[in-house]
Amino acid sequence: MKNFIVILVGLVLLLALSSCSSSADPQFRISNQITDKANVQIQTSGGNTININVVEAGQTTSFQSVAEGNITITVGIQNQSATPTISFFAYKDNKYTIVIVDGNPPTLRVDQ
Repeated sequence: MKNFIVILVGLVLLLALSSCSSSADPQFRISNQITDKANVQIQTSGGNTININVVEAGQTTSFQSVAEGNITITVGIQNQSATPTISFFAYKDNKYTIVIVDGNPPTLRVDQ
């Protein structure tokens, strides 16, 4: 009986440790560092699209989760014909800030 209790406690601890090892999906937020409003489209390799509309000048959005994989981000900027785009691989357990950088034309930068 004593061996059974030791095995049971060991099994419970093993299950508890394995449940704590899960990885979190990558997260994104947008930081608009230009003087115009921006509309952002995030496309994942799984075919999902997240639209973040009307990111005001100087605004940083809250984080949103996406699946790990290839990510393509396209930004439409109010009053400009430029549509900066950037692609990269997003890894689990990482947070990314996509910065819309002022310039002629505006560009995108990925910060971790």
